Amino acid sequence: MTSALIEGIILGVTLAFLIGPSFISLVQTSIHRGFKSGMQFAIGIVLSDLTLIALSYLGALQILQSERNEVTMGVIGGIILMVFGAVTFTRKYVMPAPVSIEVRVSGKGVLKYIMKGFFMNIFNPFLLLFWIGVMGVVTSKYGIPSSEILVFFAGTIGAVFFTDLFKVFIAHRIKRYLNARVLTIINRIVGICLVLFGIGLIIRVCYFI
Repeated sequence: MTSALIEGIILGVTLAFLIGPSFISLVQTSIHRGFKSGMQFAIGIVLSDLTLIALSYLGALQILQSERNEVTMGVIGGIILMVFGAVTFTRKYVMPAPVSIEVRVSGKGVLKYIMKGFFMNIFNPFLLLFWIGVMGVVTSKYGIPSSEILVFFAGTIGAVFFTDLFKVFIAHRIKRYLNARVLTIINRIVGICLVLFGIGLIIRVCYFI
């Protein structure tokens, strides 16, 4: 249980610093609309991640009906994470001038920014592939059903949310560092972490199964 929680938290913190439209838009919303709107945007991001995780889990249920598929799915999932990390590492982030990332969603109050965060995040086509890769490794390692899977993703989502809240809280200071060079460096660090995470999970899957 403890190892699953720790691994989930490490993955969540890593994912939270993946530079993309959601990252920039979260910071912008916090700067221009305040902490409350930024927090609502972060809730939308978490809800979209939960949706993608649920879809990935349903897919894993179908595939892992055969025990022979467990190691194969785990290795494929790890490879997906490694490829995702390699692509992230090599990507050079180009900062728009001026920065302007906006998703127009009708609505008022709390739902407006929650929906913005949800759709901004869920429209990223790479995230579904990412969560499929994570799900492949985790379900192969712990089996279905398993309480460790719940603990792992609770740690991941919790880490994403609280890291996002931290970004919202220090948004004004973060803004000064949002340039192409810094964001590219962050992407490279995150890319290396994802590759190492994928390798580590493959080793653990092959070792424990």
